[in-house]
Amino acid sequence: MASTIALIGALDTKGAEYEFVRRCIHARGHRTLLIDVGVFPPAEIVPDIPRDEVARAGGAEMDQLLRQRDRGEAVAAMARGAAVLVPRLYAEGRLDAVLALGGGGGTSVACAAMRALPLGVPKVMVSTVAGGDVSGYVGVKDIVMVPSIVDVAGLNRISREVFARAAGAVCGMAETEVVPRDEDKPLVVASMFGNTTPCVEAAKTILEKAGYEVLVFHATGTGGRTMESLIESGRIAGVLDITTTEWADELVGGVLAAGPARLEAAARYGVPAIVTPACLDMVNFWAPETVPPKFEGRRFYPHNPNITLMRTTPEECRRLGRIVAEKLNLSRGPVTVLIPLKGLSMIDAPGGPFWWPEADQAFTDSLKEDLRPDIPVVEIAANVNDPEFAQRCADTLLDNIGAKSNKPNQ
Repeated sequence: MASTIALIGALDTKGAEYEFVRRCIHARGHRTLLIDVGVFPPAEIVPDIPRDEVARAGGAEMDQLLRQRDRGEAVAAMARGAAVLVPRLYAEGRLDAVLALGGGGGTSVACAAMRALPLGVPKVMVSTVAGGDVSGYVGVKDIVMVPSIVDVAGLNRISREVFARAAGAVCGMAETEVVPRDEDKPLVVASMFGNTTPCVEAAKTILEKAGYEVLVFHATGTGGRTMESLIESGRIAGVLDITTTEWADELVGGVLAAGPARLEAAARYGVPAIVTPACLDMVNFWAPETVPPKFEGRRFYPHNPNITLMRTTPEECRRLGRIVAEKLNLSRGPVTVLIPLKGLSMIDAPGGPFWWPEADQAFTDSLKEDLRPDIPVVEIAANVNDPEFAQRCADTLLDNIGAKSNKPNQ
């Protein structure tokens, strides 16, 4: 069955390249929808969606962009427009997949559109910047980045091969049908670290036996952001947020922060959740020599040769308690905080290198002071990785999911 592949490109400078991939896609029996996001000279080939329409979707007028001659503002305007227009076209059934070619500016515009599409929609970006750090372009979406090898500036023996393979890739992705199974189960998302693996694995097993599919996200910054994005998609029945360590990195300056919106998605969307302060006893850095000098004299633990953990202090834990309370106070659905009194991680346990009960208690006291009185806080005389704590986490989440489903208009 033929699919429609949207081609997002600056046709003022990349007309020949897009005409080439358009022919490649047509040769495989698929249709194309050519979207022009160029600005300055006239388009080299005729688009299906003209640049004026893209600009207006972003709140700009093409005439004004041309008069300003400000490339940065023009790229930003077209990125805004593409991020509005492309998902609208997808919702209307006018495209099934997306392919784009470009340098830094073209990648910025096309990836803005791709990030606005749902997970699962094929997205392929051939880019001059694909060999570097592309996290700013990809975000938390399933964008396939293909290094262009040579500049996207004309057709030659290298670029033709790269472009043709990319066209074949996006066609193959569009041709691959993923049929939802009748037996697909409701989804629960969970946050995990190496230091909470026993807890999450045990809770996961309990939830799976109760009929749920559990998606586990490693709390490395990207994992937390991806989990939050999936919660916002409306596909999640419950959140097993055991490992909230990314907030320690966000507050103190570690390398695995997930950003200031961490813990907000379940709260704002009313998704049933449990939250624990697991691994808020640690801030993550890379190898020891990368730790900023200002932290000299702090308590450290070498997780492995490339990851160095730093113990959070009582004052930092107090601040983390306030932050977690602030986020959970946004909750529109059932949420419970569970606190393990015998340590927040494998190494924050009696006799362990990060065991510091006063710091952990500072978190709990601060949380209770600022948390809404209707949000339960359950303290359990166990370490986070003890079986009884995992059992309480799973059971409480199941209770919260049940409470949500039993409410009218939920």
